[in-house]
Amino acid sequence: MRRRHPSLHHAPAQDRCALDPIVLLWMLRILVPMGGLRRLVHDACGMPPDVQMRFGMDLDDIDDTATLELQIRQASIPLKKLHARAERDAHNAKLPDALVANIARLASLVQLSPTECRIVEFACMLHTLSELDDMADALGQLTTAKAQEALEQLLHLPGTEVKAALSPQGQLARCGLLTVCGHRDTLKSKLDLLSGHFADSLLVPDVEPMSLLQGILTPSRPASLQLEDYPHLGLNLQMLQSYLIEAHAQHRPAVNILLYGPPGTGKTELSRTLAQTLGCTLYEISTEDDDGDPIDGVARLRAYRAAQRFLERRSVMILFDEIEDVFQSEHTPLQFSDSFRRTSGRERKGWMNKTLEANPVPTFWLTNAIGRLDAAFIRRFDFALELPVPPQRVREKIAATCVGELADASTLQALASSHEMAPAVLTRAASVLQTIEHRLPEGQASTALLQLVNNTLQAQGHPPVKALDPNRLPETYDPAFIHADADLAALADGIAQAGSARLCLYGPPGTGKTAYARWLAQRLGRPLLVKRASDLLSMWLGESEKHIAQAFREAQTARAVLLIDEVDSFLQERRGATHSWEVTQVNEMLTQMEAYDGVFIATTNLMDGLDPAALRRFDLKAKFDYLRPQQARALLLAHCRQLGMDCSHEARRAVARLPSLTPGDFAAVTRRHRFGPLPDAAALVRALADECGLKDAPKAVLGFV
Repeated sequence: MRRRHPSLHHAPAQDRCALDPIVLLWMLRILVPMGGLRRLVHDACGMPPDVQMRFGMDLDDIDDTATLELQIRQASIPLKKLHARAERDAHNAKLPDALVANIARLASLVQLSPTECRIVEFACMLHTLSELDDMADALGQLTTAKAQEALEQLLHLPGTEVKAALSPQGQLARCGLLTVCGHRDTLKSKLDLLSGHFADSLLVPDVEPMSLLQGILTPSRPASLQLEDYPHLGLNLQMLQSYLIEAHAQHRPAVNILLYGPPGTGKTELSRTLAQTLGCTLYEISTEDDDGDPIDGVARLRAYRAAQRFLERRSVMILFDEIEDVFQSEHTPLQFSDSFRRTSGRERKGWMNKTLEANPVPTFWLTNAIGRLDAAFIRRFDFALELPVPPQRVREKIAATCVGELADASTLQALASSHEMAPAVLTRAASVLQTIEHRLPEGQASTALLQLVNNTLQAQGHPPVKALDPNRLPETYDPAFIHADADLAALADGIAQAGSARLCLYGPPGTGKTAYARWLAQRLGRPLLVKRASDLLSMWLGESEKHIAQAFREAQTARAVLLIDEVDSFLQERRGATHSWEVTQVNEMLTQMEAYDGVFIATTNLMDGLDPAALRRFDLKAKFDYLRPQQARALLLAHCRQLGMDCSHEARRAVARLPSLTPGDFAAVTRRHRFGPLPDAAALVRALADECGLKDAPKAVLGFV
């Protein structure tokens, strides 16, 4: 009885003879000595027609009532003849010239043995020829040991050499060129090449070795900042630059720099800047492939190992971002392949530690999640540097670099005020705005840019950037305009040197206590964490103490300047307490103040009645008072200049006679000017006099009223 056999693949007749003799030899070895024919006949209930056509067979006359063994014997008769002939001619079966030449160059570059070269050659053909891959499927699902045996028979290589070549300690794995997947799979899947482009690239004549890393290693963009733009890093940056200069000059191996901190603090940009100052090209290990799909930690680490070998004789540096993918703590599940996951914690650490001890190319390792790195890994880095949020001046330069002339000065200042703003967000928003700008109403570019940025910030869970933030320092701010019993500019310089301070700023409302705290935070290049009584006090027993402790922890984690407003709500003298919780609140505040090693500022309008023990814990108690006459005149002149007004001599004389004038009064009148414009400086002074008239202070008569 004649039968038709189901087809797995239908190869066109004109392609039957397109395969190289070496590939046909491998296919015949799979079918005959390695038992592939049995699986094909058994699993498909007959030999697929395309396989018959490939080898000139016609099995339609086979009786479908025959036993499986009989079918296999009958089918193997012509195949054995073909196989024997192919083996006799094996010395003439050559691989493509381009593949052989490229792998020879690769072997010279990374020191591959002849056996390792043969395995890479076969893996490349297996990954690029669907016919060979389909035939290899006849071997079924393979363990690592079975895959090694298959390569021994297919390539006629010694088993010990194949085992050594495929071991995790072999050169192929150490260079990241080829690794063996630990789980059972087809032969193609077991032999995992460096990247999807690797095999195709090796078949191109005279391939440039760096092109083999396409899709997994990319040249970094030029730096847009200078080392002078990182004043907040101080001595650390000087030491890091000096170390890299010496390491580069001495060709020192195993140079690894850990940069960590919140997103958007400039870790990538600093890496680019340092590489540029050394005259080195910087390459980045990709986090996604050419199709936009993420590359997992194992593949990225393999790419890094390959890049180290390919680049070791060049004047280059490598940047590896998001390293938590490969350097996770032992308490965090590892996102590695099954074979890596099955190794012990000691083996994993040893494997990763060797990576850090043998790299010839200096590497920057970047992370936003330092807590996910095991301490055993962290101590292997030569230099660990935390990048805090950059100071306002640097953020303004970053914003200007990213958005160019798309935003006005006030919008750039608003963008720079955000501590969560990453340069990538600005760049993408600017790209969208450039695309649609010609369709927007005139003068709306800055508003549109803020909207685009805020859409992303909101999706990330961050607060939006406000075009008019009442808490933002005005452009006219200058500590010289504040009447205090301390030199505020010199005080800021001293705190910058010491790194920590506990200040109590007291005086009437509006005298500039909170504004000075904001200015000081900017001067120090740190975020400002503001807590008010309403944020910390609770009606529930013990909750206020928890809130106080949490405020100090939050500031410590963010390296922020902590400002607690209305601190008199917590630090009333304990001798007058009528409830136990009043005492415990003071005790908790005192304990946290004593332990805090950052910059802490407390403000109060009521200095009398504060607990004496609290007063002793402040390094400095500075009194803020009403403006001096010369300060009032200078501040009026600055505001008139900002508002485009002429500041008459009469107005300056009149404002100097206001005895209870504060910077806060100027801020209130300027806000009113937005919706109720003041025509001239005289009207501005009258508005200031109205503000002063609401206070419990001596009244003054304006000379021109």
